[in-house]
Amino acid sequence: METTHEIRVGDARELDLTPGSVELVVTSPPYPMVEMWDDAFAAQSPAAAEALDAGDGEAAFEAMHALLDDVWDRVADALRPGGVAAVNVGDATRRVDGEFRLYPNHARIVEALSAAGLTQLPGIIWRKPTNSTAKFMGSGTLPTNAYATLEHEHVLLFRKGDTRSFPPNDADRYASAFFWEERNEWFSDCWEVRGTSQALSPDDGRRERSGAFPLEIPLRLVRMYSVRGDTVLDPFVGTGTTSLAALLAGRSSVGVERDPELASAFGERAAGTPAHADRMAERRLRRHREFVADNPETVNYEADHYDTRVVTKAEREIRLSTVTDIERVGDDPLRVRATHEAY
Repeated sequence: METTHEIRVGDARELDLTPGSVELVVTSPPYPMVEMWDDAFAAQSPAAAEALDAGDGEAAFEAMHALLDDVWDRVADALRPGGVAAVNVGDATRRVDGEFRLYPNHARIVEALSAAGLTQLPGIIWRKPTNSTAKFMGSGTLPTNAYATLEHEHVLLFRKGDTRSFPPNDADRYASAFFWEERNEWFSDCWEVRGTSQALSPDDGRRERSGAFPLEIPLRLVRMYSVRGDTVLDPFVGTGTTSLAALLAGRSSVGVERDPELASAFGERAAGTPAHADRMAERRLRRHREFVADNPETVNYEADHYDTRVVTKAEREIRLSTVTDIERVGDDPLRVRATHEAY
């Protein structure tokens, strides 16, 4: 099986895809009112720049989200009926013009995606516990001016229309099954995922311009809400983490990124996927066999392709994907073709 992966350098508000051509959107946009993104928003929105200069946090918050609103309309148009959009976003806290407050980015994006015609589904809280012993902001141990530390982000989930339909016994859907214990972990409404798997060195200047989006987050979402051979879109792809997740999972991908230097990282990262995919497949199978050994009374069926038992009939046809080859498409370093085989 082959998949294709393309990073487009440009503005996601001008995304030009055939309507209904992608099955899944996974993205983590710049977070309004988080200071590292102020310059980027101000450069695109005079209203945001003026509001920040004037110390008007509410106006700046709305002007920044107005930029994102145009992207959510494009996302809704690109999704096929039954397709899912997964948006990872964190709220912001900051002091503007002397007043400290929370800016609820997740709530504002819920409004925007709903206005774009998508239907909200139960979402996920992504907890990012810190090692700090100072779990507060503000005046420390004295009441009443301390604030809870934000250690979570939101994975918002929306669908276009009704549930997606598949032909009976669809081979791609059954091959894309997840193990029982993976289902129980992934479909919890609270994930604890630490760190980042982005392959950028700490002193690489690109790190400072790209939000940390651990590979585990989009990889879970790709496996949960798409099947083998689908196309995954990320309109804020950065260094290509969502595209990398799609590649590893045997899906095609399209990403959009304004910064050409950030986009260039994807080619470097994609080159290492064959070895990475093998390790991931081996780890998934090893962990499943450990689950079977610990829970022999729950496994009722033999897997068709692996020497292990599984809990449900739907798991019997699961095929873990590997990447056997990566090649550039033409002369474009931001377009690659991957060849996949079953592990």
